[in-house]
Amino acid sequence: MTDDQELVRRCLRDDPAAVRELVDRFQTDVYALCVRLLRHRHDAEDVAQEVFLRVVRSLHRWDGTRPLRPWVLGITVNRCRTAMAKRVKRPPTADYLADLPDRDPQSEGGELAAAIGACVGELRAEYREVFVLFHETGRSYEEIAEIVGRPVGTVKTWLHRARQMLLDQLKAKGLMPTEPAPQTT
Repeated sequence: MTDDQELVRRCLRDDPAAVRELVDRFQTDVYALCVRLLRHRHDAEDVAQEVFLRVVRSLHRWDGTRPLRPWVLGITVNRCRTAMAKRVKRPPTADYLADLPDRDPQSEGGELAAAIGACVGELRAEYREVFVLFHETGRSYEEIAEIVGRPVGTVKTWLHRARQMLLDQLKAKGLMPTEPAPQTT
């Protein structure tokens, strides 16, 4: 029996220590993914709590032949999608400004980093998900495919499109050259 299977078995027996271990094992990844996808710490905290409630309630449906982490992160992505859909229906608030990191406008790359962050936030939800999972959390194509419930080929396509859209947006903002630099001989 794998470590994941043993942990789930203990959780299903209503062992509070096992539930705490489950949360401890995945809370950093879940919260980080929520922050990256939702781009708002308060919303990320709320969604992360919802994720763990959903995970604990759904453990009986987990396929013990598969790793637990991608299953938990898949629930995280789905909860973030739900939160983003709800966000569209309510008017924006200014409290997100407190969640933005302090940036020194003179710092090298600060403007580009801020522009990339803004552009990532404007991507279609599925493109943003695969971009964040690949570039910011270092997941493999296979892991991402399992998390988002799509074939690896689709993940690669979405990631390519996300990169192309980011490049196009950065070019439009004048932060990337639109033509290749001339070569000197």
